[in-house]
Amino acid sequence: MEEAFELADDLGPEKVLYLHDPAAGLRAILVVDNVAAGPAIGGTRMAPDVSLAECARLARAMTLKNAAASLPHGGAKAVIFADPGMAVADKERLVRAYAHALKDVRDYIPGPDMGTDETAMAWVHDMIGRSVGLPREIGGIPLDEIGATGFGLAVALEAAEPFGAVPVAGARVALQGFGAVGMHAARHLAERGARIVAASDSTGCLLRAEGLDVPALIDWKRQGRSVADFPDGESRPRDAIIDVDCDIWIPAARPDVIHEGNVERLRARVVVEGANIPLTEGAERRLAERGVLVLPDFIVNAGGVICAALEYHGGREGEALETIAEKIRANVAAVLRRAEQGQVLPRDAAVALAKERVLAAMRYRRTC
Repeated sequence: MEEAFELADDLGPEKVLYLHDPAAGLRAILVVDNVAAGPAIGGTRMAPDVSLAECARLARAMTLKNAAASLPHGGAKAVIFADPGMAVADKERLVRAYAHALKDVRDYIPGPDMGTDETAMAWVHDMIGRSVGLPREIGGIPLDEIGATGFGLAVALEAAEPFGAVPVAGARVALQGFGAVGMHAARHLAERGARIVAASDSTGCLLRAEGLDVPALIDWKRQGRSVADFPDGESRPRDAIIDVDCDIWIPAARPDVIHEGNVERLRARVVVEGANIPLTEGAERRLAERGVLVLPDFIVNAGGVICAALEYHGGREGEALETIAEKIRANVAAVLRRAEQGQVLPRDAAVALAKERVLAAMRYRRTC
C-alpha cells in the first residue's frame, strides 16, 4: 500500500483497488487516477507481467489523454494478471469475476486494451451495465473494427507536417506491434502513400525495403499467423524492428520498448507513439537531442478513447472518424506550436496543456 501513496501527486490517483477472487483465480489492480472532468474511462489490460507502477503510469496517461481531447471523463486503468491466450471459456469466467468485483466502482468505465476486446467488454457490460468498446450488435462503436486509434495516428502525422515532420506520402514506415493499432495504422498510412517497410509482433519481424503488401499482411495476421512467417519479405528476430532504417517509427505494443539502453539503435526521423508510454523519459530526451521528432502518446493515440466516449454518450458510428480527426488535428497543432514557442519538448508542451485542463476541471469540484 505504501507504493500506492508514493505514486500520488496533486492530480491523483483518486483510488487504488486490489481485486482478488481466489475461487475465480482473479488477481487485478484498478487505478482511478482523476475524475474531475467526469467518470474515468480507461482500458482493462490482461497480461501476466503487469505491475502497480505500470498501471498507475497508464492511468495517468489516460487522465492526460482524456483532458487533452476535452472529453468529459477522467482517466483510469485496470490490469488483470493472466495470460490473454487462455481458453475462451476460462477467459469469460475470469472477466466476469473481474466485472463483478467492479460493480460498485461507478466512477470507472472499463474499455478494451491489450489482451481484452469487444467481446470481453460485452461480458463486463452484461455483468454491471457499463463499459465501452462494445460490439455493434449491442450498441457499440467497434473500436478495433473501424481502426480508431490507427486512424488517429495517420491524422496526427499529417497534422505534424507543417511543423517539420516528414510528409506521409512516400515516407518509409516501421511498426513495432502489428495488432489492432498497428494493422490499422499501416492501412491508413499506406492509403495516404506511405511505404510500410517493416512490421513486428511478439514472435518476429518482417522487412521489405520495397514496401509490404499491407492488405495481404493484415489478412495473414488475422489468421493467427506471425508476421515473420509471411512469405513476401525477410524474416528477422523481433527486436530487429528497432534497427530498421525508416522515416517514421511507430511503437504500438508494450510500455518502455525504447529506453536508454537501446535508443541509439533507433534510425528514424519521426516517432509517433501508438502505444501508451512506449518510450522512457530519458529515451525521448535523447531522441530530441538527435533531432528526432517524437509525437506524444496521449495526444496522437487518443482515437480509441475519443470513439469510446462518443459511444458512451450515445453518438453514432458515422461521427466517430470525423470527431477523431478534428480533435487530434487540433491537439497536434496546439502542442507543436506551443513546443516551438516555448522551446520545449513536445511531451512537455502536451503535459502542460493537459494539466491545465485537468486543474481547471478540478476547480469546479466540491471540496467538502
